[in-house]
Amino acid sequence: MSNVIQDRRISSLLESYQRVRNFTEKIISPLTAEDCMVQSMDDVSPTRWHIAHTTWFFETFVLNQDEGYDCFDPQFNYLFNSYYNSIGKQFPRPQRGFVSRPGLDSIKKYRAYVDSQMAELLAVEDLDPKLQQVIEVGLHHEQQHQELMLTDIKHVLSCNPTMPEYHGNDLDSTGTASNEWIDIASGNYGIGHTENVFCFDNELPHHKTYIHNCQVSKDLVTCGQFIDFIESGGYQRPEHWLSLGWSTVCDLGWDAPLYWTKIGEHWHTFTLCGLQPVNPKWPVSHVSYFEADAFARWSGLRLPTEFEWEVASQLDESERAKGQFADTLLDMQKAVHPTKSSSSLFGGNWQWTSSSYAAYPGYQPPAGAIGEYNGKFMCNQYVLRGGSVATSSDHIRGTYRNFFPPESRWQFSGFRLARSR
Repeated sequence: MSNVIQDRRISSLLESYQRVRNFTEKIISPLTAEDCMVQSMDDVSPTRWHIAHTTWFFETFVLNQDEGYDCFDPQFNYLFNSYYNSIGKQFPRPQRGFVSRPGLDSIKKYRAYVDSQMAELLAVEDLDPKLQQVIEVGLHHEQQHQELMLTDIKHVLSCNPTMPEYHGNDLDSTGTASNEWIDIASGNYGIGHTENVFCFDNELPHHKTYIHNCQVSKDLVTCGQFIDFIESGGYQRPEHWLSLGWSTVCDLGWDAPLYWTKIGEHWHTFTLCGLQPVNPKWPVSHVSYFEADAFARWSGLRLPTEFEWEVASQLDESERAKGQFADTLLDMQKAVHPTKSSSSLFGGNWQWTSSSYAAYPGYQPPAGAIGEYNGKFMCNQYVLRGGSVATSSDHIRGTYRNFFPPESRWQFSGFRLARSR
C-alpha cells in the first residue's frame, strides 16, 4: 500500500471517528443530567451509561492494546462492560440506573480523555490494519448506541406524566400508501454481504437461498390499518395470536401499540416531541413481533422472511438510490417519529420478519472478545430489517440484520406484509 493511500485511510478514519463521536454529543444536547440518569425498564439503559460504554469500547479494544496506555479508571471496566465475558464481569444490566456515580460530568471527562488518546493514535501513519478494523467496528457500535439513546430516552420521558418533549420540531407528513407489491419469482438468490465496505459478522458469509414465488408489499402497515385491527377486536381474539403472544397480551394487558393512549374517541401517541394525535398515514411503530404476526394473520397475509425482504430490497430499483436519507448522519428532525413514506423499505421503521435469528451457512464468529458481538445471541430472537428514523443514514444497508426478542416494543419497530403466489 502506498503512503498516499495509507494516509488517506488514516485521515478518513480520524474524520469518521470525530464525526460519529460528535453526533453523540448532538443527541444528548437537549437532555439534562437528571434525564441521563434514569433507567425506566430493564431493556433501557441510562443515557450516561451509553456515553460511557461507547467510550469504554475504544479504551478496551483499542487503547488498552498498548501496554503503556494509562487507563482512566480501572473500575469502569466493571461498570461499563455490557456483555463481554472474556473481558471480565459486568455490572447487572437491570441495575444500571441504581448507580449515581460517576456522574455525567465525570463521564464527559472520561470521554474527552479517550478521544484525546484516540486522536493521537489515529494520527499514526502506519496504524495496524487489524486495529483499524476494530476502530471501524467501534464506530458502527457507537451508531447502534446512538439509536438506543433515542429509543431509550423516549421510553424514559414517556414515563413522566407531564409528557415532556425531547425535541421540538414539527412532525413530517406522509403521502398515501402505494398499495403496490414487489414480485419475487421462484429461484436461488444471493443473500448476505458482498461489497467491499463494512458489515457485521452476522451478515456473512454470502450464500444462496431458494425462495418460492411471492410478493412483498412496498408499504409498511400504517396506523390507520392497525386501528382497523384494534377496532375489530384484534387484541381480544386469541385465534389471531401465537400461543406465547396471546399469553403476553393477557399478562401485560396490551390493547394497542406501545405509547398509544385513547383520549375521547381518538388515539394519541407519545413521540419525541411530546404527545401527538395518531396520524392514520404514519407507519405503525413500537409493535412487537407478536402484534405484527397477529395483524398479518388477521389480514389473511403473513410477514416476509428476512430473505424475501432482502431480495425485495434488491429488486426495488427505487430503493437503491436511498434518496430519503440525509447525506451523512441522522437528521434530528426525523428522529421524533417514524413519519417517512410508508412505501420505503429503508429508514421508516425496523421491520419484523418471520425469520428466527440464526447463523448463515458456514458462519464463524471472529476470534477473541469481538466474537461475542453477535453470534452468542442467536437464540430466541427474530430478525428485523431496514433501519428506522433513529438509525444513522450511513449505518443502513440491505444486508443489515437487527434482532430482538418477539415481545420487544420500545424500538422503532413496524412491519410490512407478504403473500405467497
